[in-house]
Amino acid sequence: MQENYLHSVRKQFEYYKVLGEKTFAQVTDEELLWQYNPESNSIAITVNHLWGNMMSRWTDFLTADGEKEWRQRDLEFESVIQTREELDRKWQEGWNCLFTALESITPENFSTQVYIRNQAHSIPDAINRQMMHYAYHIGQIVYVGRMIKGANWKSLSIPKGGSKAFNQQKFSKGKHDGHFTDDIK
Repeated sequence: MQENYLHSVRKQFEYYKVLGEKTFAQVTDEELLWQYNPESNSIAITVNHLWGNMMSRWTDFLTADGEKEWRQRDLEFESVIQTREELDRKWQEGWNCLFTALESITPENFSTQVYIRNQAHSIPDAINRQMMHYAYHIGQIVYVGRMIKGANWKSLSIPKGGSKAFNQQKFSKGKHDGHFTDDIK
């Protein structure tokens, strides 16, 4: 059960990571920094926040509170990232930290309580909390990319008007053990 759960969450995290990367690939360097208005977040600002959260939550995941003293959360919502290279470095560093932490979970430590802001969580609760948080922000990244590209946006899932063809293609394969990223164009 624990192994199946960890395999499933890894696949889900990988799916959302790919959604972000497919969005980055569709926008220019300048568009990564675009903000609808001064109160909104650019793709780069959202990535900076995800990076800060991931580094804090997943560093020493099993042994230290997920809200690290060194984290500067308020700075995560400033225009810190200025280049695609910086964005990619932080994106990869955050995800590497997450995946390394997931690899550290074993049947022997699965029942460990972890803390986030001094609140106890089971490992599944802590993982699910972060997964939903990341899905929320990656959805924002995709939406900003879609707003920027308008009619030039290439759908990351089922394009408008394409449900019937998509389902025919899926059902033509028969039942199989798919991977979430198989549904991303």
